[in-house]
Amino acid sequence: MTKEDFKEVFERYFDSVRSYIYYRCGDTELATDIAQDAFMKIWEKNLPFDLKQNKGLLYKIAADLFVSYYRRQKVARRYEKEISFDLACEETSNLIQYKELKEIYEKALSRLPEKQRIVFMMSRQEGLKYIEIAERLNLSVKAIEKRMTLALAYLKTALKV
Repeated sequence: MTKEDFKEVFERYFDSVRSYIYYRCGDTELATDIAQDAFMKIWEKNLPFDLKQNKGLLYKIAADLFVSYYRRQKVARRYEKEISFDLACEETSNLIQYKELKEIYEKALSRLPEKQRIVFMMSRQEGLKYIEIAERLNLSVKAIEKRMTLALAYLKTALKV
Protein backbone atom coordinates (compact mmCIF):
# COMPACT_ATOMS: atom_id res chain seq x y z
CA MET A 1 0.00 0.00 0.00
CA THR A 2 1.44 3.35 -0.97
CA LYS A 3 1.40 6.38 1.29
CA GLU A 4 -1.28 7.97 -0.86
CA ASP A 5 -3.49 4.88 -0.66
CA PHE A 6 -3.01 4.69 3.08
CA LYS A 7 -3.77 8.39 3.45
CA GLU A 8 -6.97 7.94 1.46
CA VAL A 9 -8.08 4.98 3.60
CA PHE A 10 -7.16 6.86 6.79
CA GLU A 11 -9.04 10.03 5.83
CA ARG A 12 -12.07 8.10 4.62
CA TYR A 13 -12.46 5.64 7.52
CA PHE A 14 -10.74 7.00 10.63
CA ASP A 15 -13.79 8.80 12.01
CA SER A 16 -16.10 5.87 11.36
CA VAL A 17 -13.70 3.35 12.96
CA ARG A 18 -13.27 5.62 15.96
CA SER A 19 -17.06 5.99 16.24
CA TYR A 20 -17.47 2.22 15.99
CA ILE A 21 -15.09 1.69 18.91
CA TYR A 22 -16.60 4.61 20.84
CA TYR A 23 -20.04 2.98 20.66
CA ARG A 24 -18.54 -0.15 22.16
CA CYS A 25 -16.56 1.48 25.00
CA GLY A 26 -17.96 4.98 25.59
CA ASP A 27 -14.47 6.48 25.97
CA THR A 28 -13.39 8.98 23.32
CA GLU A 29 -9.67 8.79 24.09
CA LEU A 30 -9.64 5.00 24.14
CA ALA A 31 -11.59 4.89 20.87
CA THR A 32 -9.09 7.25 19.24
CA ASP A 33 -6.12 5.22 20.49
CA ILE A 34 -7.58 1.94 19.28
CA ALA A 35 -8.51 3.43 15.90
CA GLN A 36 -4.96 4.73 15.48
CA ASP A 37 -3.55 1.34 16.47
CA ALA A 38 -5.79 -0.35 13.91
CA PHE A 39 -4.49 1.90 11.16
CA MET A 40 -0.94 1.25 12.28
CA LYS A 41 -1.55 -2.49 11.95
CA ILE A 42 -2.86 -1.98 8.41
CA TRP A 43 0.24 0.07 7.58
CA GLU A 44 2.59 -2.48 9.15
CA LYS A 45 1.03 -5.38 7.24
CA ASN A 46 1.68 -3.50 3.97
CA LEU A 47 -1.22 -5.21 2.20
CA PRO A 48 -2.03 -4.57 -1.46
CA PHE A 49 -4.57 -1.78 -1.79
CA ASP A 50 -8.19 -2.92 -2.05
CA LEU A 51 -10.59 -0.42 -0.51
CA LYS A 52 -13.41 -2.91 0.07
CA GLN A 53 -11.18 -5.59 1.56
CA ASN A 54 -9.18 -3.15 3.69
CA LYS A 55 -12.35 -1.62 5.15
CA GLY A 56 -13.54 -4.94 6.55
CA LEU A 57 -10.07 -5.82 7.77
CA LEU A 58 -9.74 -2.43 9.43
CA TYR A 59 -12.96 -2.88 11.41
CA LYS A 60 -11.96 -6.44 12.33
CA ILE A 61 -8.55 -5.30 13.60
CA ALA A 62 -10.13 -2.44 15.58
CA ALA A 63 -12.67 -4.81 17.14
CA ASP A 64 -9.92 -7.31 18.04
CA LEU A 65 -7.80 -4.55 19.60
CA PHE A 66 -10.77 -3.43 21.67
CA VAL A 67 -11.50 -6.97 22.85
CA SER A 68 -7.84 -7.44 23.79
CA TYR A 69 -7.87 -4.16 25.72
CA TYR A 70 -11.10 -5.13 27.49
CA ARG A 71 -9.68 -8.53 28.49
CA ARG A 72 -6.48 -6.96 29.85
CA GLN A 73 -8.56 -4.51 31.89
CA LYS A 74 -10.73 -7.32 33.21
CA VAL A 75 -7.68 -9.29 34.35
CA ALA A 76 -6.18 -6.16 35.91
CA ARG A 77 -9.39 -5.40 37.85
CA ARG A 78 -9.59 -8.98 39.12
CA TYR A 79 -5.95 -8.80 40.22
CA GLU A 80 -6.54 -5.46 41.96
CA LYS A 81 -9.47 -6.90 43.91
CA GLU A 82 -7.36 -9.85 45.06
CA ILE A 83 -4.46 -7.77 46.33
CA SER A 84 -6.23 -4.63 47.51
CA PHE A 85 -6.30 -5.71 51.17
CA ASP A 86 -2.63 -6.67 51.22
CA LEU A 87 -1.68 -3.37 49.64
CA ALA A 88 -3.65 -1.37 52.20
CA CYS A 89 -1.80 -3.03 55.07
CA GLU A 90 1.54 -2.72 53.31
CA GLU A 91 0.93 0.95 52.42
CA THR A 92 0.15 1.77 56.06
CA SER A 93 3.30 0.02 57.22
CA ASN A 94 5.38 1.74 54.53
CA LEU A 95 3.88 5.11 55.41
CA ILE A 96 4.79 4.69 59.07
CA GLN A 97 8.32 3.63 58.15
CA TYR A 98 8.62 6.54 55.75
CA LYS A 99 7.54 9.05 58.39
CA GLU A 100 9.99 7.62 60.92
CA LEU A 101 12.85 7.66 58.43
CA LYS A 102 11.97 11.20 57.33
CA GLU A 103 12.08 12.35 60.95
CA ILE A 104 15.50 10.76 61.48
CA TYR A 105 16.73 12.27 58.19
CA GLU A 106 15.56 15.76 59.13
CA LYS A 107 17.23 15.52 62.56
CA ALA A 108 20.47 14.27 61.00
CA LEU A 109 20.33 17.04 58.42
CA SER A 110 19.90 19.67 61.13
CA ARG A 111 22.95 18.29 62.97
CA LEU A 112 25.20 18.59 59.93
CA PRO A 113 27.74 21.40 60.09
CA GLU A 114 26.38 24.41 58.21
CA LYS A 115 28.99 24.33 55.42
CA GLN A 116 28.29 20.67 54.70
CA ARG A 117 24.51 21.13 54.93
CA ILE A 118 24.60 24.04 52.45
CA VAL A 119 26.57 22.01 49.91
CA PHE A 120 24.36 18.95 50.44
CA MET A 121 21.13 20.93 50.01
CA MET A 122 22.39 22.73 46.92
CA SER A 123 23.34 19.41 45.39
CA ARG A 124 20.31 17.32 46.38
CA GLN A 125 17.50 19.88 46.64
CA GLU A 126 18.43 22.26 43.85
CA GLY A 127 20.11 19.63 41.66
CA LEU A 128 23.23 21.70 41.14
CA LYS A 129 26.50 20.18 39.97
CA TYR A 130 29.64 20.54 42.04
CA ILE A 131 31.09 23.12 39.67
CA GLU A 132 27.94 25.24 39.92
CA ILE A 133 28.00 25.05 43.72
CA ALA A 134 31.69 25.97 43.71
CA GLU A 135 30.99 29.03 41.57
CA ARG A 136 28.13 30.18 43.79
CA LEU A 137 30.11 29.75 47.01
CA ASN A 138 33.41 30.97 45.56
CA LEU A 139 35.15 27.73 46.50
CA SER A 140 37.12 25.12 44.60
CA VAL A 141 35.41 22.02 43.26
CA LYS A 142 37.68 19.92 45.52
CA ALA A 143 36.36 21.78 48.59
CA ILE A 144 32.80 21.08 47.49
CA GLU A 145 33.63 17.40 46.92
CA LYS A 146 35.17 17.12 50.39
CA ARG A 147 32.17 18.78 52.10
CA MET A 148 29.78 16.55 50.19
CA THR A 149 31.75 13.42 51.06
CA LEU A 150 31.70 14.34 54.74
CA ALA A 151 27.99 15.15 54.64
CA LEU A 152 27.12 11.86 52.93
CA ALA A 153 29.27 9.86 55.35
CA TYR A 154 27.57 11.51 58.34
CA LEU A 155 24.07 10.96 56.92
CA LYS A 156 24.86 7.36 56.06
CA THR A 157 25.83 6.56 59.66
CA ALA A 158 22.96 8.62 61.09
CA LEU A 159 20.35 6.89 58.94
CA LYS A 160 21.38 3.35 59.85
CA VAL A 161 18.34 2.38 61.84
